[in-house]
Amino acid sequence: MKPDDVLRVARRVISVEQKAVGDLLTRLNNSFVQAVGLLYRCKGRVVVTGMGKSGIVGRKISATMASTGTPSFFLHPAEGSHGDLGMVVKGDAVLAISNSGETAEILSLLPVIKRLAIPLIALTGKHSSTLAKRSDVVLDVSVEEEASSLAMAPTASTTAALAMGDALAVALLEMKGFSEEDFALLHPGGIIGKRLLLKVEDLMHVGKEMPLVNLETTMKDVILEISSKRLGITTVVDYQGRLQGVITDGDLRRILERHGRSFFELEAGQVMTKNPKTIYGDALAARALQVMEKHSITALVVPNEEGKPTGIIHLHDLLKAGIV
Repeated sequence: MKPDDVLRVARRVISVEQKAVGDLLTRLNNSFVQAVGLLYRCKGRVVVTGMGKSGIVGRKISATMASTGTPSFFLHPAEGSHGDLGMVVKGDAVLAISNSGETAEILSLLPVIKRLAIPLIALTGKHSSTLAKRSDVVLDVSVEEEASSLAMAPTASTTAALAMGDALAVALLEMKGFSEEDFALLHPGGIIGKRLLLKVEDLMHVGKEMPLVNLETTMKDVILEISSKRLGITTVVDYQGRLQGVITDGDLRRILERHGRSFFELEAGQVMTKNPKTIYGDALAARALQVMEKHSITALVVPNEEGKPTGIIHLHDLLKAGIV
């Protein structure tokens, strides 16, 4: 095939699938509302089942529901008829995907589903099919044609089923008032989860890791404290342990340039930066990043309610945690 021929095929496929999804808009009616209501009232799990390519689509729909606040799992219909149907219990709801509506493996599950009085929603392209007739709600995902030149290969039909499944999942998400915080709880390993779950106190350096000197500490000891703790900064406290200021390694270079040989005669209280930027431990780590970026700094002191430093959070901590 020539390059133009390849592009022509691709454009035809995308055009056919685009139409298949677009046609669904005219079929969004009370049946869809009933399906969403049925799934919303489900006290158990949404069991999604499908064979072959429909099964692959079903796995994705189930995964989307599970990750957006609707407990769900995928049941392989062939395995279901050989024991896995025991995972389905009263209180669940079943979403079955079959373009023909006559998939033998799915039809074999229907007697048990009906015996348990489990609601059944069908995503099918055949309203007159056995699956459609035995379902409580039928969602029409029929297509005029498949995108493949081999009409037998499911392409547009699976795309339409996937789009309808996504519509169900998102409608449920919004009906349940599923928030960013809820999403983060289910995605603790992702960037969104980390930004919404990790707090400053989860990442800050505390105890012996936190650099600390008092107002009268000599510059020699200040240097040792900053170097040993490897955060490029130290807190400076008074005799009550309350935060008075900070000294950074950048401050040391500037002070040395300004004072020359008298540098080592100075004390921490004479050279510290007063009123340093701080953040509380219960603040989101993402908020710490915002403060650092705004003020072009790389570390923040974390004080308690008494004004005593309890930790330090560094930009490197945020990088390691994936906040940045």
